[in-house]
Amino acid sequence: MIHVVILGAGRVGGAMARDLAQDFQVTVADCSEAALSRMRGVGIATRAADLSLPDGVKGAVADADLVVGAVPGFMGFATAKAVLEAGKTLVDISFFDEDCFELDALAKSQKVTAIVDCGIAPGCGNLILGDVSRQWDRVISFECLVGGLPVVRTWPYEYQAGFSPIDVIEEYTRPARYVKAGHVVTFPALSEPELIDFEGLGTLESFNTDGLRSIIRTFPQVPDMKEKTLRYPGHIEKMRMLRESGFFGKEKIRVAGTLISPLDLTAALLFPMWFMQEGDEDFTVMRVAVEGEVGGQQVRKELNLLDHYDRATKTTSMARTTGYTCTATVRLVAKGGYTRQGISPPEFVGQQPGAWDFIRDDLAKRGVAFTEKS
Repeated sequence: MIHVVILGAGRVGGAMARDLAQDFQVTVADCSEAALSRMRGVGIATRAADLSLPDGVKGAVADADLVVGAVPGFMGFATAKAVLEAGKTLVDISFFDEDCFELDALAKSQKVTAIVDCGIAPGCGNLILGDVSRQWDRVISFECLVGGLPVVRTWPYEYQAGFSPIDVIEEYTRPARYVKAGHVVTFPALSEPELIDFEGLGTLESFNTDGLRSIIRTFPQVPDMKEKTLRYPGHIEKMRMLRESGFFGKEKIRVAGTLISPLDLTAALLFPMWFMQEGDEDFTVMRVAVEGEVGGQQVRKELNLLDHYDRATKTTSMARTTGYTCTATVRLVAKGGYTRQGISPPEFVGQQPGAWDFIRDDLAKRGVAFTEKS
């Protein structure tokens, strides 16, 4: 049986471990004994490892046939590098900030497949774009709207983090790159708010975030591309106020004789308020719209997703949508459905005939279902 080692036993890592254990031998590695104990409680093998150190990563994956990366973004690049140095195939959801293609030569020299950004967004949107691009004559525009939100709206933020909260704050501070009329343009995060109605939900607000990532480089022929994050109305203004007041700053300041970064203080105050307790219910909403030409005809394809917390398994929607996209890709790779060596963002996978259909069907089996209209 193929041995899959998952690096990270957090909410998403744990959901992936339980899902993959149906088909593979699974081991989860983490430094948190509490997180590993939860995994052992559901019958999954664990391995204590300091994943902040390259040797810790290499030791954790030494006997793996395939590795899944599920560490926080700030650890992702170094962790992926260590996995590739160990000569292991990798499917990763850490969404690190560094350029993934810096690892391409390493992956190719090791003759391994490494798929990055393999979650819901980035992830599914990239897969869809890749799948559409191989079938159409020309893609003219791409737009991805996505958000994960709590069912219960609690003042003041009406938000809970379905993944690493420090990565959420990055969405509010990192400049957003778009493609407009064939040129890469940069907007501040949280800019260009729009109110958008979604069937079954009502009105949400969207704002610019830096979610296009690799497709800016891999699809230079598409003249217009954007990605926006969705929240309940009013959330943008709260985050802009905190950002512009300096609460997300990383440079340390002296307060009462002590040096501290504003971000560390903000995180310490916000994270308990944003933390999802056991049983807290959430949903994920996504809309991907692609426009282009086929045989001289103007065409538009729109895929919509509305996924909810799973009460039976107590799995958050963000863990389901992010994690199950990754586990579906693991199954695709394990059965030989994608073998390209080197670094592959999800749009490369989508360009493989049948790959998106396989992943979409695997998601649907787990209740994560896209509806489509053209």
